[in-house]
Order: sequence, then C-alpha cells, then structure tokens
Amino acid sequence: MNPTPPPSRGKRIILARPRGFCSGVRRAVALAERLLQNRPKAGLFILGEIVHNPEVVQSLQHRGARLVRSLEDIPPGATVLFSAHGVAPAVQRSAQARGLQIADATCPFVQRLHDLVRTYAEDKNHILLIGRHGHEEVEGIVGESPGQITVLETTEEAESFSPPPNTRLAVVVQTTLSEEDIARVLPVLKKRFENLRFPSPSTVCQATRDRQNAVKKLAQKTGLVLVLGAANSSNSRRLVEVAKAAGARAALLASDAELHTFDLHNITLLGLTAGASTPDGAIERALRYLRSLGFDHIEEMAENDPTNGSS
Repeated sequence: MNPTPPPSRGKRIILARPRGFCSGVRRAVALAERLLQNRPKAGLFILGEIVHNPEVVQSLQHRGARLVRSLEDIPPGATVLFSAHGVAPAVQRSAQARGLQIADATCPFVQRLHDLVRTYAEDKNHILLIGRHGHEEVEGIVGESPGQITVLETTEEAESFSPPPNTRLAVVVQTTLSEEDIARVLPVLKKRFENLRFPSPSTVCQATRDRQNAVKKLAQKTGLVLVLGAANSSNSRRLVEVAKAAGARAALLASDAELHTFDLHNITLLGLTAGASTPDGAIERALRYLRSLGFDHIEEMAENDPTNGSS
C-alpha cells in the first residue's frame, strides 16, 4: 500500500480584516476576567452566555464563573453579570430586588439601541424591531416597552403586520443583522406605511458592518469562505449569508476542530474570517491546521485596500 503523498504546496489563504472579537465582546470578556480576579463574595454568576461562543464560556467557567439561566439560581449577595446582549429593565429590577450585585457587560451599541427604543416609546411610537425571534438581544429590547414593540423577521411578517389604530410607527434593527436581512423587511414597511421613523445610520453596529463588508470582498477574491463561529452566533451566521449572497461558497465552522472534517484537498485558495465572538486562539489554531494541509501562503486584506469594503 502506497503511503499518502504529502499535501501540495503553494495553497493560499486570504484573511478578512477585521475578523474575530469586536470591541464589545472584548469589553465583556475583560469585565468577566476582572471580576474573577477579584473573587466576588458569594461567587460570579453569568446570566446566559456572556457571548455566543462555547470556548469563551467554558474558559470563564473553568476559572470559577457559573452560568445560570434564571436569577432564581443565584444566591443573595452574589454578583450577577449581564451578557453583552443586554437584558430587559425588568431583569435589572429583579436582580436588585433579590439583593444581587450587578455587573453589566452590555455592548455599547446594544445599549444605544435600548436608549433609542426608550425614546421612541416615550414619544408614543409603536416600534417595529427587525430582528430574530428569540435572540437574547431582541428579548432585551422588547422588554424596554412590552406591548409597544413588534418583532418582524420575515417579509411575510412585514406584509401581515397590522398597526394599532392612530399610532405612529418607528423602525429599529437588531445590531447584528446583515443588509440582506434588512432589505427583505424594511422596503415592505416603507411601502406600506408613510412617515416611518427610522434612525440614520441604522442601528446595526459598526463592527458588524465592517466584518460584513470585508467578507463581501473576500468572497469576490476567493470563491470559498470559511467562517469560524458558534452555531448560535447571529453575526457569524450573517457572515455566511453575506458571503453566499456575494457569490461564494461558504460554511460556518463551530470550532477550528471542524476543519478536520472539511474537505479542502482540491482547494488552492480560500478566504477565512471569524465572527465577532470568536477568540483569537481559535483563528490561530485554524491557521496552524491549514498550514499542515499546504496552505503556506497567508495574506491579510489591507485596511487601506479599496477591495476591503470597510467603512
């Protein structure tokens, strides 16, 4: 039996720039690490996943943080850390009522969306939130004004929505959506309703925009884009959708270990990026494995390259 020949050399990888952790995720993880260093009285409890990445979550758990799904699972006097996705005001009030110490890792872009929704609600607008049903960020936003916010995810929902009588309408967008997501819903609303209030620029965060713009150009350069990111990461899934919409094949890999099951033998050029909650270590491990397959030419999209698409 002949031995397996070594992988051919000269394969190329183009890395998207930016990629991986955004500033909001870095801020959230850094806050959790500082709290663990200070060993808070009665322990540190994180309400839900601090960010959507199991490697990050497990790392914090190994250092002593405890992941809970309900405030009722946290003993009085302990510290609760709210995730980067934010929480509803009712959750904050409940934590205070239970005598918990509160640490808030809400992303500043998400917090701005909370503030904007609160302003719209106070002005007696009914708010249409373009976003994903069940996402933590969306649930937190809806909690700003229950009964005054309608979540619209699809074109069909936008077409069938019936507004309360004699009510002004305002539209906001989940921070991690893609332009394609918005383009399916917003034009329907604009066509159906006059005088919609819509913030400019939209409430999609700049880090999301930059990563999506970069992956569009990456798709045009490579034809195959691999995205490192958890399956429940909204921004990572959007990167896959954006790459496909730009004409490339694309796949979401929940971890760098999934590369071992992905057939790359006939691929000589690929693009690699990572969602905003994917740690640098996962990217480095992916690159080491790809080098072992013969991808020995690794280049990065330059920030001043006009094909980058960042803004």
